[in-house]
Amino acid sequence: MSVKIIAFVTVKPGSEDAFVDAARICVAASRAEPGVLHYDLWREADGERRYVFDELYADDAAVQQHMASDHFKAFGLAARDLAAARPVIIQNHAIDVAE
Repeated sequence: MSVKIIAFVTVKPGSEDAFVDAARICVAASRAEPGVLHYDLWREADGERRYVFDELYADDAAVQQHMASDHFKAFGLAARDLAAARPVIIQNHAIDVAE
């Protein structure tokens, strides 16, 4: 069963460029992982400091592999110093999804 994760991260003022640089490394490496079907980074249109990760995985095992990856752990450490608050992470399971 596919898994969709949407994560919202608000960064500290002045940390936007450093956050995007760190996030792009994680995004590129994540897209190459087996079981990652979709992994994108967005910035919220209203405002400059809230970012949205839009992720789609083949299954729960792929999510666990991603979370255990070195690039994800490295990004987590970097983001912890750049984020204004803890991220909001919403995990979703597919009900009726177009292919």
